[in-house]
Amino acid sequence: MLVQPLRSVDTRQNPSVAGAPAHKVAVLLNANARRVDAQLVKALSHVVPEQDLFLSRSELDCRRIVQTVLERNYPMVFTGGGDGTFQGFVSEVFRQLEPRGRFAGKRAPRFGVLKLGTGNGLATYVNAGAGADGILQDVVRARAGEVPSHRRMDLLMVDGMRTAFAGMGVDGKLLNDFLWVKDNLGRGGLLKKMLSGPGGYFSAVALKTVPHYLSNPTWVECEIINGQAGEAYRVGPQGNPVGAPIAPGQRIFQGKLMMAAAATMPFYGYGFRMFPFAGERRGMMHLRLGQLHATSVLANLPKLWAGRWFPEGIHDFYAQDVHVRFARPMPFHVGGDAAGYRDDVRLSVAPETVELLDFHGAVH
Repeated sequence: MLVQPLRSVDTRQNPSVAGAPAHKVAVLLNANARRVDAQLVKALSHVVPEQDLFLSRSELDCRRIVQTVLERNYPMVFTGGGDGTFQGFVSEVFRQLEPRGRFAGKRAPRFGVLKLGTGNGLATYVNAGAGADGILQDVVRARAGEVPSHRRMDLLMVDGMRTAFAGMGVDGKLLNDFLWVKDNLGRGGLLKKMLSGPGGYFSAVALKTVPHYLSNPTWVECEIINGQAGEAYRVGPQGNPVGAPIAPGQRIFQGKLMMAAAATMPFYGYGFRMFPFAGERRGMMHLRLGQLHATSVLANLPKLWAGRWFPEGIHDFYAQDVHVRFARPMPFHVGGDAAGYRDDVRLSVAPETVELLDFHGAVH
């Protein structure tokens, strides 16, 4: 199990690295991610000094790497492996920065996101470079101090985990089905490669999700209560609050739903703008509730994908803290990672924000 800085088979330092300005950047790669392979590791070893390149295979690896990152005071850290890798690493950083922790009083580093996951919602949000060349350019530009800008983002708290999005219902069902397809049908060879990415999602929809909802009810009774953190607001199609504020402790919604999800940034995977109002109000999540039929979704999929479809069956809210209760267990996901089934969950905005490197305007 490798928990020390990654030592590539080729440890020669590129001359451009040796002469670069002293911008310390750590790169954490999830060894279990599909696109993290020996070729990528070798390529990164030519643009990042070996002591700054880390490979994680487990939660224990992650904890030890975070400890090293905080001890060395890296001002910037890239995560590579998808939205789940980001949320695991960031959650561990803030755990170790807690007031009674060893690193209490330290500041969290600024985070970069490499486009190495399956859906890459966060990578889309920060305009990360695509392909091997784009990934390397993002790291090189960060080390040279040439990142155009950064953005501050709130995070959700879900069962002690910090994440950018989470949901219960149809979206969670699809993610659970994708995991099943990948584990049971894509065990090796070409089929494994095909079913680990977009092909796996399409196969999950065709083989699992759609057949399930042809014989099972999609809508389930749900009650959502506003927490004690502050008022919640119904949101109109332009992103503005409408109607009277919803006081702490009051009911936000009661009725049958196919989905209840929330986020602090707009995207699910593949550029799907699921939460068009996320990030518009500091300290608040975009809570989105769905009462839609499959035929309606399919007919309006391009507009939904672009975040421009607001039928009567979509209910949007700004909130800081909500308690979601379904009448029966629903498929659940946290940051795009399938998390089984839940009928009761609390979603709240984390007390800390994070700073993300934003490559808008970068040449890839």
